Amino acid sequence: MMFTNRRAASLTAAAVLTALGAFACEKAGSAHEAAEQTARPDTTPARASIVPERCATMPPNWTLAVTPKRLLPKADSSRLASGSDTTARDSIGGARSASDTGHEVVDTTSPAGRAKAKARVAAAKRDSVAAEKAKLDTFPTPPTPLPGSVLPGCRIVAYYGNPLSKRMGILGELPVPQMITRLEAEAHAFERADTTKPVVRALEMITPVAQGSPGSKGLWRMRMADTLIENMAKLAESKGYLLVLDVQVGKSTVAAELEPLIPYLKRPYVHLALDPEFSMKGKEPPGKKIGTMDAADVNVAIALLTKLVDENKLPPKLLIVHRFTQSMLTNHEKITRDPRVQVIIDMDGFGPPHLKLDSYKAYVQKRPVQYFGIKLFYKNDKPRFTAEDVMQLYPIPQYIQYQ
Repeated sequence: MMFTNRRAASLTAAAVLTALGAFACEKAGSAHEAAEQTARPDTTPARASIVPERCATMPPNWTLAVTPKRLLPKADSSRLASGSDTTARDSIGGARSASDTGHEVVDTTSPAGRAKAKARVAAAKRDSVAAEKAKLDTFPTPPTPLPGSVLPGCRIVAYYGNPLSKRMGILGELPVPQMITRLEAEAHAFERADTTKPVVRALEMITPVAQGSPGSKGLWRMRMADTLIENMAKLAESKGYLLVLDVQVGKSTVAAELEPLIPYLKRPYVHLALDPEFSMKGKEPPGKKIGTMDAADVNVAIALLTKLVDENKLPPKLLIVHRFTQSMLTNHEKITRDPRVQVIIDMDGFGPPHLKLDSYKAYVQKRPVQYFGIKLFYKNDKPRFTAEDVMQLYPIPQYIQYQ
């Protein structure tokens, strides 16, 4: 299967980090496990939000909000032709009685009769097109967005990875100035591809990182040093970006791994992501088998985020949940729907376009929750989707992530 070893490079990088003491570039970082219980920063920047007000606009028709009419899939022309031909044959031949068809039999030997038959064919075609579009309008309407919401009025373009590793994603692969320049270029491409939506930039940093060894507590995960997270938070805020903290729990739990991140999540520009691939419920270590999360795990995160939003008077939070197999996320229909937390299912498998399309349909389109995302890989997608290609997906993703 194309995604089985999707993040072999990620696990290799994690192993390298462990072997090197994990955080040579941060003097305090090598002692991060021992300092897990130490006090963490609990200050909230004065800036209330970096999100344009128009992001929280919910157009009256949700389908059109997701996909502009000009990009809706066209109805199957062969099906339409077949239906039209049948209608024409029935009209011209008069094979069915008026009681069978519900219409009078048309005499096509006269000009008026032929015009009536032609009008009937056109009406059948319009009905067929309407039926096809009705089938497409199957996505759940998310809760009405609250002030400060990022979605649905805006699109997000994010860079993913860990600043200590060049192998886990573009976020750590390039020096910061070059990384920012490249992210800006990708965001501009989406602004050109769809001029109707502002594009908000984001940095998605992995913390904790799943490990190939159990560690001192047997949890197969490594938390990042506060200094490292703080540096990334300051970078995001200085650029007017969102910061997304991506959680790989290993054999720990969502609740336990969110606890040390609360001081950061209290900030209005900091959001959350969960990676079920590295959530291990059995004996297998991360990387040996694709992990899983249930709606109950996701709802733990939603409950915490809603609490933080209420207590700290924050704008709604984003929660990105990665997925590229069916078993990675169970009972998706039971995920809590709350306007204080905007849930995005992010299809993050790599491969050629036709396989990515199949996975996007299977795990995003056919199993919708609220909002839609896709990950694009610089090294593993050959060829890689352009911004214009992404705009042809149905539904159009609101969250585009690059690794």
